Amino acid sequence: MELLTFESLPTAVTMLTKEVSELKALLLKNSEQPLIQQQDELLTIQQASELLNLSVPTLYSKCSKREISFMKRSKRLYFSRTELIDYLKAGKRKSSAEIEAEADAYLSNKKGLK
Repeated sequence: MELLTFESLPTAVTMLTKEVSELKALLLKNSEQPLIQQQDELLTIQQASELLNLSVPTLYSKCSKREISFMKRSKRLYFSRTELIDYLKAGKRKSSAEIEAEADAYLSNKKGLK
């Protein structure tokens, strides 16, 4: 790092100003991307059936039984992409290895209590 002198001060300030502007532009660019990702996409029943790999009548049946969340405007149904993905994730089954790991952790905690 070089020592600043009175004569080199204007160029150093110019360089710092330029670098701060570049950092500000990068921060603004990065802060806009999560906002775009946070906006939830609304799907029609056909799009939702393709996402879930279900037929449209099956999807109507799940809606009438209140098994899946939806929004209704006039005669049309709309679905939130994130809620549909959460619905799929809720049906996840644990593997044998995960169940065994939980059982081992539970048993090791029980042994430590005695």
